[in-house]
Amino acid sequence: MTTSATTNAAGVATERSSRRRGGLARPTGIPWILPALVVSVGVLYYCIGYTGYLSTLKWDGASPLQLQVGLENYARMFRDPIFWRALGNTALFYVVTFAVQVALGIVLACLLHSRLYLKTLYKVLIFVPVVLAPATTAPVFRQIYAPTGTLNTVLEGIGLGGLAQPWFSNGTFALFIIISVQIWQSTGVVFILYFAAIGQISPEVIEAARIDGAGDIRIITSIIWPSVRGTTIAIAILSAIGSLKTFDIPFLITSGGPTYATEFLGTRIYRISVQYSDVGLGAAFSIVLLLLAIGTAVLIQVGSRTREEKAGV
Repeated sequence: MTTSATTNAAGVATERSSRRRGGLARPTGIPWILPALVVSVGVLYYCIGYTGYLSTLKWDGASPLQLQVGLENYARMFRDPIFWRALGNTALFYVVTFAVQVALGIVLACLLHSRLYLKTLYKVLIFVPVVLAPATTAPVFRQIYAPTGTLNTVLEGIGLGGLAQPWFSNGTFALFIIISVQIWQSTGVVFILYFAAIGQISPEVIEAARIDGAGDIRIITSIIWPSVRGTTIAIAILSAIGSLKTFDIPFLITSGGPTYATEFLGTRIYRISVQYSDVGLGAAFSIVLLLLAIGTAVLIQVGSRTREEKAGV
């Protein structure tokens, strides 16, 4: 028996050794991720680094003359009142769009998880604006809010002609029109995320709450809303980054006007880099936008973890 045990032990050791040698001989996963790694590092991070380098230059983007100015472009940017206005517009844009989209998204998701007919049709109607290109929808909204457009025509037709006005000439109205277009176009994505998250909640939990006498509002606030906290955090991060990068809707509808009332960081970067041919200052704006996006995402994530720790989750 001793000999047999020794033989078995030797066999197991030999098998383990062969497996170990075989494992070392197998190719690692590096060859598979190397192309994506090269593209990511070679293109993405190289471009970020090159943009950082450009932000230290005074250059028009075409001339061979490049003057090294250090951090002067950043100082010019922080002295620019339009930068602060664009930043304020971006912050307001984010707060309003995020709050309204979350409210609409979770309500629509709850409704379509209830007993409704033609659910698929409703989902399609909610999601259709997401797939429409801003280049095709912007002229429609320009026509709606034009001085002789659809909205003023409807107001005059129902006897409220006194409310008709050139909507884009008022900075406050113009900014909230841009916000409303963004809400209309992006709520479908928020709805889909919440719809999927609510689908992961056990039906037995909701049924038990109904048996205990909880109404719809109570179920949403006490069961559904806490259960989709992770989805809400993800939406907050995506909305913040999207707001910082906003360009197409304000540029195509108002071009940043009137008097920079709808100017955003994205439109400001385009205006400075392309229209004013100040590539160095535009690069400085881009670097600050990148830092703001990363910082905002980190703050939202850290803040959510802190609240969860305090709540004992």
